[in-house]
Amino acid sequence: MELRTERLLIRPFKSTDLQDVFNIYNNDYTCRYLLHDKWTHENMKEKFNKKLENSALTKETKLSLAVVHDTRVIGDLSVWYTDIKDTVEIGYSFSNEDSGRGYATEAVSNLVKKLFVEFGVHRIQANLDARNKPSQKLCERIGMRKEAHFIQDFWNKDEWTDSIVYGMLLSDLNL
Repeated sequence: MELRTERLLIRPFKSTDLQDVFNIYNNDYTCRYLLHDKWTHENMKEKFNKKLENSALTKETKLSLAVVHDTRVIGDLSVWYTDIKDTVEIGYSFSNEDSGRGYATEAVSNLVKKLFVEFGVHRIQANLDARNKPSQKLCERIGMRKEAHFIQDFWNKDEWTDSIVYGMLLSDLNL
């Protein structure tokens, strides 16, 4: 999968993207609400190789996409099918250096449209740490609705955390 937006190229990862992706994930602030800790020099190749392997979205495989602005990877989009028929979950992370410029909104909204129109998914959802206010705002900006708030339902990084589920259907898009 590859798509172009007004300012971005969204494509599968390439081996030359390693350093840019490391710069995104070697950051405590970026990783504070993710399921993993920040990347280290010791584990970056192993973690990055998983992204390289995830180059196609199928019922069995996850898709990982690089969000490129000019020549630099500034974001990471992930999509995978859930156990529910024609339902995918999305995840995303972006460089702190590039926040506040609308890149995340541009990338995720275009990905959502492509998933509905070209992949024919029925439903898209995002499961977030409830403390992640920027991610909640992004979901709302692209037309997702908050559908659930679970209290202390997830054990992550040695603490119980709340999670929020956002969802949308094709009919929620303004096409």
